[in-house]
Amino acid sequence: MSLASIGVAMAQKPNSQVLDQTISIDRASYEPAYAQLAGILRQSMATGILRPGNQLPSEAQLCERYDVSPMTVRRAINLLVDQGFVVAEQGRGTFVKPVAMGAATFQLRDLQTLFNDSEHTTVHVLEARIVDADERVARKLEISSGERTIYIRRLLRTDGLPVLYHREYLIYDPLRPIVEAELEVTALQRLFNGTGETILKHGDINLEATILTDEEAKILQAPQPMAAFCFEHLFYDFDDKPISWGWFIGRADCLKFSTQVGLLMDRKERS
Repeated sequence: MSLASIGVAMAQKPNSQVLDQTISIDRASYEPAYAQLAGILRQSMATGILRPGNQLPSEAQLCERYDVSPMTVRRAINLLVDQGFVVAEQGRGTFVKPVAMGAATFQLRDLQTLFNDSEHTTVHVLEARIVDADERVARKLEISSGERTIYIRRLLRTDGLPVLYHREYLIYDPLRPIVEAELEVTALQRLFNGTGETILKHGDINLEATILTDEEAKILQAPQPMAAFCFEHLFYDFDDKPISWGWFIGRADCLKFSTQVGLLMDRKERS
């Protein structure tokens, strides 16, 4: 990223006085000095002492202000660079990065909440049977057409309202524990909570907007036409081979996704 992209007009000359109102390094703390310094600078950004486009004080100024070594300052700055809070310009200095909407990360918190709320959410297995893989399933699971797979359909309800319709194909192997585990209604909770034993190494998840089919609308008890979210997932084992492919269809009126951009103070720091 160039200095121009940060905004030359916003940039300020480095001035250690802007940090005079910040706290000092706690020598009695078990937290390393570089981590404390990075935290102090992050907090300065969150409170507006340092604003997007502002140049951080120089290494010498930071050393003097916080009574730390140049190595400590470099480690703190490198940490902030890695975390995406500042950008270092060769020969110019280090600048606070502006808020970038393109860097926003949306997490599947609404889905996780559904699975965590066992008091209100129930998972029903609608169907579980062995089927021959068609060309599409075979391509996804990297097997030959006609090979046996396990096909599962599930319905998730919240307070009795159908919210998510899940279909999934799994590699058929009676010796693999995932076969039995996936037939349990608790399998999806473990997937979203990251608990329990698993042979899954990693996975790909794609989110896209769609329109409910007649079958999906009937199962989800939704009027037609209705927009929906489709979460397609493909999971791999520790040999990096596909083991499970499926997709969730969720009613758009029951799901929302939110995130925050920019630096915010922790609740404890605001109190």
